[in-house]
Amino acid sequence: MYTDRLLLKSNAKAIIRSARPSLLTAAVIYIAVYLLLSTLSTSVLGVNISVDEARQYMNYYINGDFQALLRLSERMTPPASAYLINLLITAVLYIFGAGFLIFIFNTVKRSGAVYGNLLDGFGLAGKLLLLAVVQGFFVFLWSLLFVIPGFVAAYRYRMAKFLLLDHPEMGVMDCIRASKQMMKGHKWECFVLELSFIGWHLLAGLPYIGYAVMIWTAPYINTTMVLYYMALAGKPVIVSPSQGQPPYGI
Repeated sequence: MYTDRLLLKSNAKAIIRSARPSLLTAAVIYIAVYLLLSTLSTSVLGVNISVDEARQYMNYYINGDFQALLRLSERMTPPASAYLINLLITAVLYIFGAGFLIFIFNTVKRSGAVYGNLLDGFGLAGKLLLLAVVQGFFVFLWSLLFVIPGFVAAYRYRMAKFLLLDHPEMGVMDCIRASKQMMKGHKWECFVLELSFIGWHLLAGLPYIGYAVMIWTAPYINTTMVLYYMALAGKPVIVSPSQGQPPYGI
């Protein structure tokens, strides 16, 4: 089965235009929370080095006073608690991102999306985090063989999170196995689809203007990927002809 990349993107745009409640508004909320938590994470792990400390550091290094250099480095290094807090923030960001995907799923399937869906990921927090750990572990093991096996493994399990969000009753390993089966013959196709958004990613990375770009890219890219998952799963999604787009089906 071949999926039409241009049709997926076209239908994603149509869904975003017609979505009620608004996908763009949900994206604003999602990005605002993302930026807030990211700023907090940076602040927690931030190392503020004064000019005097930087000068001391260089003097110790030049003079070979490595004991003093080590003591100064220890004072500038964040405590272990900061890393734990940062890990917690990262987990919250991941779960909140899953909530954004749930909102998109409900929008695409017309199953009553509400802004409260952004918090629905916390109801699956345990499974989501376990899936992320297991998936990351498998990709790491394959990466030990070489870069290419790790790359292939990453796309082999690419649909695991989508499966879990679409079928919360599934177990973590069931999602891994189902994704492996679903992605047979589609890994390269999925890579090309994601690569086609590289221009948007570059724009989103620009200072200041990137935040505005993210309001569009967050729903656009994620809606396209949800439609791609639906295509692989054999679930038809019909886009309203009133939007001027052809119906999308399997």
